[in-house]
Amino acid sequence: MGLSGHLVFARSECPLLEAPVFDSIDRESGDAVHAWWPRPGGWQTLRFDQGLWQDDHLSALVGWTGAPACVADVSDSDLALVTGLGTDGRRWQAWLNMDIAAALLAEEPEDLDDVSLWVGTPEFDDAVSRKRAELDMDVPADAAGALDWAAAAGVPVAGQQSRIEELLRSRATFAEDLFGALLDELGFPQPLQPRPTDGFTGDIGSPQG
Repeated sequence: MGLSGHLVFARSECPLLEAPVFDSIDRESGDAVHAWWPRPGGWQTLRFDQGLWQDDHLSALVGWTGAPACVADVSDSDLALVTGLGTDGRRWQAWLNMDIAAALLAEEPEDLDDVSLWVGTPEFDDAVSRKRAELDMDVPADAAGALDWAAAAGVPVAGQQSRIEELLRSRATFAEDLFGALLDELGFPQPLQPRPTDGFTGDIGSPQG
């Protein structure tokens, strides 16, 4: 079974879970929240189980940290919708595993009674192809928005738009792998395995954990 939940990426000098927006989360629950290895500069990634993240949390988190942040809404590790927000209120979004997203978002016939009878038909394939083309047209703008967001976050070395576009059009077994790769391509420093003396309590060192 893949990951269904949210991956939250933000910068803070203190543990990110201390943000007031997370006060309602039961921190005693070992299955509710996990941390990936942190990145230099205070960048942290938290994984929240399904249902613990709300849409308005992103703006509250940016307000508390004073830095851009983003969240990936992951569905069974198959696909993810990434939403980034800057301190100026500008947002960007991008799909990861676009082919799967296109199949999910394809427009269904109005008279459809049973989706299972439609999937795999030539009509279904045509609908998916049209949706895939629509999503593909958005890739350059999505990549540009992500790069602007990363620049506003203070990334010292800007990523290349062509590399970002290639990643957004690519496919991986785990959508969370693509999320980590996206952060890498945007120029954020590589995550580092913390030393025991650093007081790190997370249990995830990679997207697969």
